[in-house]
Amino acid sequence: GFKGYLHVDGYAGYNGLADVTLVGCWAHARRKFDEALKSLPASKRSAPVAAKEGLAYCNRLFAIERDLKELTPEERYRRRLELSRPVLDEFLAWLVEQKEHVLPKSAFGQAIQYCLGQWRKLEAFLKDGRLEIDNNRSERSIKPFVIGRKNWLFANTPKGAKASATVYSIVETAKENGLNPYEYLRYLFERLPNVDVNDTSVLDRLLPWSPELPESVRRRPSGAT
Repeated sequence: GFKGYLHVDGYAGYNGLADVTLVGCWAHARRKFDEALKSLPASKRSAPVAAKEGLAYCNRLFAIERDLKELTPEERYRRRLELSRPVLDEFLAWLVEQKEHVLPKSAFGQAIQYCLGQWRKLEAFLKDGRLEIDNNRSERSIKPFVIGRKNWLFANTPKGAKASATVYSIVETAKENGLNPYEYLRYLFERLPNVDVNDTSVLDRLLPWSPELPESVRRRPSGAT
């Protein structure tokens, strides 16, 4: 039932989601050009090659984002239209031009194809000042599970994977809302057996962003006793 924006990478499985605006990841786009540059012989990497130009466009967008980091979402939205929109328009024209002169299966060709294929998602961050230019934060949250999953044998079935994904989502959402995951889970395990789990209003009061959660489940500031 979710509706709204969803930060994603280039995985095609997201394309069929209804009522969702997909927001692409410029870190992935930038990485494609970085990989294309690294695939060149060392003697050519310092030359003014096209891959370096593509990387420069991405770097310009990230530089703008660093300057807008402390602004309100409303201010960031306006400034992006002023500063980032022209860079995007220039970059798109450059991509279309480069496409006619590149081998599609080369590393540089794949970087071009990725950006053109993802373009609607890549420019979607302009739609709302709350959106990010990349989905690095979610990927950092997932990384510990990606690294460790080979050791977690209970996740080798669809049911196990669904159960673990549910738990990981709860833990990471708790962190994002300033909760201590251990104390929050303990609180849930103590409360849930004593409430009507079919009553959505009761469950709403137990969600990680609920203002009705006790202070005991919240993280204490660094240095607090």
